[in-house]
Formats: sequence, structure tokens, C-alpha cells
Amino acid sequence: MRLFRSNEILGIAAETLEFALEASRDTHPNEYMGFLRGESASRLGLDREGTVITDVLVMPGTESNSVSATVKTSTVPNDTRAIGSVHSHPNGVLRPSDADLATFGQGDVHIIIGAPYDRNSWRAFDRDGDPRTLDVLDVELPDAESFFDFTQADIDEELREQ
Repeated sequence: MRLFRSNEILGIAAETLEFALEASRDTHPNEYMGFLRGESASRLGLDREGTVITDVLVMPGTESNSVSATVKTSTVPNDTRAIGSVHSHPNGVLRPSDADLATFGQGDVHIIIGAPYDRNSWRAFDRDGDPRTLDVLDVELPDAESFFDFTQADIDEELREQ
């Protein structure tokens, strides 16, 4: 078992990109924002070292309008699988603003999606705001972990153990 995975980000799962595009369309004319998580390429059946973006986390309490989206810092996940961010520009501009660059310091990849929110209206950037290539990969995503996969009996058992 390996303790560290390769930090190379190989691409984004097609299904994950579709989710981000749809969320951006649904939020229009306001900005959309989420955080990106990745999975080891080998866990997805790829015969390559590296990471594939597989999840978009939407933080509760995110405030957005037509020119910005703000996340409370206390809700940002401290997650070893966190690798960057995604947000929309309803005006269609596919380059980072000064405000975007100020937040790009955390994470290795940042995606900007612009109107009309189709497969050709997004770009990826590194933490310095320089464009980077990000392939769209047709991989089957693993079953989602269910945070709320418990019953009242599970809660009662846990309370008895305290």
C-alpha cells in the first residue's frame, strides 16, 4: 500500500465536468462555486499514476451574485483529496480575475466555467493563474460515500456506548 499518491492531475471525469456545467447553468445569472476532489487513477481502472478529478463539493452557506461567489472559510474542507476549485463566470470570460488569483493559492487546479456552460466553455488554471491542460476522461466513478448512511438504531447504539 502506498502512503503518497502522485500529485499529477491527469484530468477530470466526464461525469464530474457535466455536473459542474449543469450546476453553473442552474445558478446563472449568479456565480457558482465548488471545491474539487480527486481519486487515484489506478482506483478508477486507469493504468497510470496520478489523480483524476472525480467530485465537486458544494459548501453550505455559499453566497453568490452575478459577479462573485463567497464561501465561509470555516466550511472549506480540510481534505487530503481536495485539489482545487471550480466556479463560473456568468459573463462568459474564461480567465481569472484578480479576486480569483487571490484565492488560487490553495489547490493545484482551478476551473472557470463561462456562459453558455457547454463542453467548450471552460478552462483550467494552475495556482498562479496560468492556463493548464486538463483532459476530460471517460471513467466510471466509484460509488459515492454516503455521509448519512445510518439509522436511528445506529444512533441509539452510539449513545449507549458513551
